[in-house]
Amino acid sequence: MEHLKLFHEETVVKNGKNLIVQGPVPPETLKNMTLHDQLDAFRRPKEQHEALVEIAELPEGRIIAATDGDTVVGYVTFHYADEYERWSEGKMDDLVELGAIEVANDYRGAGLSKKLLDVAFLGGQLDNAIVFTTEYYWHWDLESTGLSVWDYRKMMEDLMKNVDMVWFATDDPEICSHPANCLMVRVGKKVPQESVEAFDRLRFRQRFMY
Repeated sequence: MEHLKLFHEETVVKNGKNLIVQGPVPPETLKNMTLHDQLDAFRRPKEQHEALVEIAELPEGRIIAATDGDTVVGYVTFHYADEYERWSEGKMDDLVELGAIEVANDYRGAGLSKKLLDVAFLGGQLDNAIVFTTEYYWHWDLESTGLSVWDYRKMMEDLMKNVDMVWFATDDPEICSHPANCLMVRVGKKVPQESVEAFDRLRFRQRFMY
């Protein structure tokens, strides 16, 4: 499978500042940037910066970044699923995970999350892939936002729907462990039917359920 990486750049204005949303960002460019110290939802910013560079170096990996000068203030990642997750078991080269999306607290409210996703799919560059994301409530920033689990779930669903990702059923035990967790998926218009069927087999281990 060819992993198209078509660079795009757009501008978002926040408090009179021009923020650049760009990507997929090459690893050599990311190395020369700094990660905002509020981007710590998954690991410490320095370690997360290193992880983003590693993802950008992968053939299928892509990082879309929102930047204020040379500082990354938001990002979204795309890569293959971890080898220990069920989503890797089918060894599908056209199944890509939207792994993380994060925006620094000081830069929220400008629509950066939506713009990050918009840029990621521009030019049909992911139309030959099934893109999925697993939403787990324990990753959500309920404290800073003040949202309930269900309001946050709706916010994430609405965000993903902007790029045509929709809720898909699954019997994955981790997703099923809490009713707010969910699987959201975008099946690209160039994805062959055999890949859709292979993904269905990954979604359900209990075959009678689909």
